[in-house]
Amino acid sequence: MAQARAGDSLGGVSDAHDDGPAISYLALRRGTRVRGSDGVEVGRVRRVQNNEREHIFDGIVVETKRGRRFVDAPEVAHIAERAVTLTVAAEQVLESEPPRSRLLERIDHMTIVRRAKRELRNR
Repeated sequence: MAQARAGDSLGGVSDAHDDGPAISYLALRRGTRVRGSDGVEVGRVRRVQNNEREHIFDGIVVETKRGRRFVDAPEVAHIAERAVTLTVAAEQVLESEPPRSRLLERIDHMTIVRRAKRELRNR
């Protein structure tokens, strides 16, 4: 029986980081490390954004030393038990704009709904 070499994972592929097994975005926990494509740690997962009705992964909000940043789903290369790896460099995430607050999004949506109802009543 062959012995595994140091640094080899179960699949025989060497990896500089032991992130654990791949997991679904639904199992991703708050506080999980987020690493850029350059290997530099960006921050920690704050929350997962998804479209619950259609079961679509939208991205993650990352808590960084420069505040919260949104990482879109196509920029997420790999989700593992102990870390998320991105397709973009850490600096690119840190230079991006902070995400809009969920509360403001809800208020905007409520305003649109109220306006639509008012228009229907006035017809």
